[in-house]
Amino acid sequence: MREHHLIGGRRSFALHALLGCTSLNLLPMSALAQDAATPYRLSPIIVTGAVAVDDDAQSVVAQELWVGGKVATSILDTPASVSVVTAQEIEARNADTLETVLQYTPGIHTDFYGSDDRNDYVLMRGFQATSYREGMTLGSMRGVREDPFAYARVEAIRGANSTLFGVSDPGGSINFVTKTPRFERFGDAYLTAGSNDHAEVGIDFGDILDDEATLAYRLTAKAQDSGLDYATSRDDSTFLMGGLTWSPSDATELTVTFDRLTRDGTPNSGGYPMDRQYDRSDFFGEPDYNDHAVDRSTLSAFLRHEFANGLNLRANLRYSDLTDDFGYAYIVDPGTGTGTVFDRAFFGTDRTAQELIGNVMVQYDAQFGAIDSSTLAGIEFRDAQTESASYYTAAPAIDVADSVYSGAPVGLTPYATADEDYTTKSLFVQQNLSFDDRFIATVGLRRDWLELASVGDSFGVPSDLQDDFAETSWRGALTYKINEGLSTYASYVQSVAPPEFGVSPERGHQYEVGVKYQPAGTTALISAAAFDLEKNNITVPVVQADGSITRELVGKTRARGFEIEGKAELSNNLSIIGGYSYVDAEVERAVVRGTDVSGQAFANVPRHTASLWMSYAVPESGNLGAQTFGIGARYLGDYYFGLPNADKAEAAILVDAAYTYAFDAATEVALNVSNLFDEQHVVGSGTANYYNPARNVAVTLRRSW
Repeated sequence: MREHHLIGGRRSFALHALLGCTSLNLLPMSALAQDAATPYRLSPIIVTGAVAVDDDAQSVVAQELWVGGKVATSILDTPASVSVVTAQEIEARNADTLETVLQYTPGIHTDFYGSDDRNDYVLMRGFQATSYREGMTLGSMRGVREDPFAYARVEAIRGANSTLFGVSDPGGSINFVTKTPRFERFGDAYLTAGSNDHAEVGIDFGDILDDEATLAYRLTAKAQDSGLDYATSRDDSTFLMGGLTWSPSDATELTVTFDRLTRDGTPNSGGYPMDRQYDRSDFFGEPDYNDHAVDRSTLSAFLRHEFANGLNLRANLRYSDLTDDFGYAYIVDPGTGTGTVFDRAFFGTDRTAQELIGNVMVQYDAQFGAIDSSTLAGIEFRDAQTESASYYTAAPAIDVADSVYSGAPVGLTPYATADEDYTTKSLFVQQNLSFDDRFIATVGLRRDWLELASVGDSFGVPSDLQDDFAETSWRGALTYKINEGLSTYASYVQSVAPPEFGVSPERGHQYEVGVKYQPAGTTALISAAAFDLEKNNITVPVVQADGSITRELVGKTRARGFEIEGKAELSNNLSIIGGYSYVDAEVERAVVRGTDVSGQAFANVPRHTASLWMSYAVPESGNLGAQTFGIGARYLGDYYFGLPNADKAEAAILVDAAYTYAFDAATEVALNVSNLFDEQHVVGSGTANYYNPARNVAVTLRRSW
């Protein structure tokens, strides 16, 4: 077994999620109904009402970041390296997991435990990424694989930023933006069939409910019955979400959504022995024990009210309830064995969690001559409880040349239990000042209070722990708008990682400079950023000689590098998405397992990554309908699997392709192929090897209205 790099963090009871985060304010469609001469504020710059909110269903190029500045903010004016994957891009690439959604985003490494299907694995700039939904931390819900069909877009904000998001890891933030009702009639339904007996059906529709157009609804649903690359596997899921939006006037809007996500899978976390390359259809777990069951329900509410004279109020609340149980038999291969018989172990965890998180924010916008001012202040809170029981025992060895399954273990008792409580409260303030629509100064300050409590036992030793922390973080940035389509920025931000009992939170900071370019008269955005990110007093997972995993202190780590990203719709026919990142992530001071690893590289962090996706549309002609051809390539440089640096993943290029044929304006069929040439390589290694996913083919019939 090995330590998990879940999106959001460590698997210890001091979860990465000890704090709620910022709110998301979705600018309502009603706000666009103003006269074009009437100004409204798109913080931190005053613009005119003629500016339109992003249409993520029609474009791969986003113009706004909905959470980065706490309100809808022009990406061009945001002093941070950000990427937005729109609904159009998600659909075009048939991205059905967070890992596939982000795999064309620079600075991000995903899916480095490919055949471990329980979680999404994401690193940003060499460090963990922390995940959010509507700008509020997913916290205790973070171990669940999100379904991209639930979201209108996925936003990636690279680099440390606890001032905006609260206690979080320094690599960056992933924000999911939920599909909410729209004040129009719309609908989309599809059927998908593909590799591994994959069958899927989904629908997303909504409409206005009253003659006054003050009430709208939306219903989103999906059901999937599928297998995975390996034998005896399941990858089944259902998702149902309903939402209501009440907007009695342009100044007031209340949205309530409820969703339920269930998953029934067969985790292949056991991986494959290290002696040679195996067929990905091989399965060395236990069909009667390898199982992962998730059931999560979420109720959310978002309130916005605009007072007169530039004063705005937003309040957001979310309650989630989760059951997350898994068990698997996994290979224990120290890498020195011979023959075909390998040891195994049983491991599993049963977990329940309940979480209430919310915030209230007030924003005041004003103009003082040539100076535009936007002041944001708010409070946030989070109250979460989790109960868990973990199981571990030796499992019968397996002969990989003639696999005979032994069945599930009998009479397992937990080696560890924990009942945990997390309470956080936060105060924050942020000030934006724009001078002559050229210089934008941003300063933020945040104070977080965290209380932790845990009652349980580990290997028969009872524990009753309590601790509390108070942490302050700040950020500062300066943006210079050279002209309407070109801006530069410099920023300093701090991070405060979630603490553990008796250990002060790990702190980090980042310096960043960047440039963004939006050519006039085009739908395009090109950005580049260079960064220096540091984190002190962290711990990392280390595989010991006996196959066990312990966490060892690493004194100081640093990641330096740069990213370049471009997204453009060059004409009605051609769109391009491209990116490159260079990350030099190394340990500056540490001793691991008695070995000085100073100067060695982080685990699972390729120094070079690059990607390119091109889509070309051919209009309908005569009896032939419109066609769209898509082709993409992803390059991953080599990287080490752990500390001390020893074995490494080799560099690889993977190719993806897509083709869409439109029968008419509302009906189309799409063919998507990921890993077109079925390239196979080891992407992760601990007590076993883990391969990248095999070639996957999916055919989708879609009808829109």
